[in-house]
Amino acid sequence: MPTFSFPAIDPERFAVLMALGFFLGLAFEEYFAKSRIKPPGGVRTFPLLSLTGALLYALEPEHGLLFLGGLAILGTWLSIYYRERLAHQLTETDGTDEETATRLDAGIMAPTGNLLAFLLGPIALAAPLWVAVSVAVAAVLLTGARESLHALAAKLGGEELSTLGKFLIVIGIVLPLVPHEPVTTLTDITPYEVWLAVVAVSTLSYASYLVQRFLAPRHGVLISAALGGLYSSTATTVVLSRRVRANIVAPARTQAAIVLATAIMFLRIIVVVGVFTVPLALKLLPSIAILCPAGLLISAWLMWSAPKPANEAAETTTPTNPLELSTAIIFAVLFIALSIAVAWAKTRFGENGIFALGMLAGFTDVDPFVLSLAQGTSRAINLDVAASAILLAASSNNLLKASYTLAFAGRNNGLKPALALFALSAAGILAAFHTLGWF
Repeated sequence: MPTFSFPAIDPERFAVLMALGFFLGLAFEEYFAKSRIKPPGGVRTFPLLSLTGALLYALEPEHGLLFLGGLAILGTWLSIYYRERLAHQLTETDGTDEETATRLDAGIMAPTGNLLAFLLGPIALAAPLWVAVSVAVAAVLLTGARESLHALAAKLGGEELSTLGKFLIVIGIVLPLVPHEPVTTLTDITPYEVWLAVVAVSTLSYASYLVQRFLAPRHGVLISAALGGLYSSTATTVVLSRRVRANIVAPARTQAAIVLATAIMFLRIIVVVGVFTVPLALKLLPSIAILCPAGLLISAWLMWSAPKPANEAAETTTPTNPLELSTAIIFAVLFIALSIAVAWAKTRFGENGIFALGMLAGFTDVDPFVLSLAQGTSRAINLDVAASAILLAASSNNLLKASYTLAFAGRNNGLKPALALFALSAAGILAAFHTLGWF
């Protein structure tokens, strides 16, 4: 006569399962604490549902038929409950002797919570424990963040959602589709590497934009400048120079912010290079470790050396959205053009051609040139040459920003930050020469 043996269940997994069911139940109870009618589920029901799902799965784990049957029964019952809840009308007294007919909350939190508690059973038994814990924690956090998430959705608006959609297109749709093989003999950089560079810069830009958009306006122009330097120190310099000339904020603080944006630019360069080639990032690190702190110290000196006015205006900036698909396409075109130009200059003029190209690139956009060198160092470009060319590009870009500062802020308010940018440019050129071993 065949004997039945119940499958062994790990005691640790059983304990975690019951704790997670109880955890979900507490969050469920808190969510519906102010509800007129208590929906099914809670601190007792959810652990029992989790235990039931685990037992049904453990009895027949190969195909999971018993578990699927239990899931179908639970789903049918929840469907009947939900239909009745939609149709039911509750008439109650609101305390003023006036009767009001209020439709019950027709949200699906109650059915979803019950189904999730039931599904935790097989997840806790079959998957790694961190999966079950992560599912439960995510569910509790989403449940408790109801008001915050609703407020965020109202604050974002259609434009922000559209921007997020574009960002997902850039990283989730276009990147996996582009080919990994070179498509031209002019350069051996592949379309995948081109778009990967776009993704790297777009991700950094979008992340800094989100923080600046929702956090920095509350904390002042310095944080706005630091975050702005992560995606465009040039654009940030122009904006701040215009603001200081218009006396929108305290001149000393805005002057410090202009230099701060450039100091953060050096950090952006080392991070972007490090994503693609660690050896080149290590070659740049000694120079960046001097230039970035120097910019920070100058910014701090400008901030604290000038007298503060008695009444400073509110310091908020409204960042422009850096993530437009047209911008990404332009960046990709610049990246390809500069990568071809780097290869041509290397072949036609040798190292001097790359240096001249770096100086010219600094007057347009540093990032495409930096990324083209970061991609090319693994192929034919010497690390010392690539690092020096990047430093020269950053130096010419600092010259451009110094000119912008004088032009937009005026001589009185723009002279100090312009001199600081000129000094950082000169230091970058000296660092480039030192990297080449010229002194």
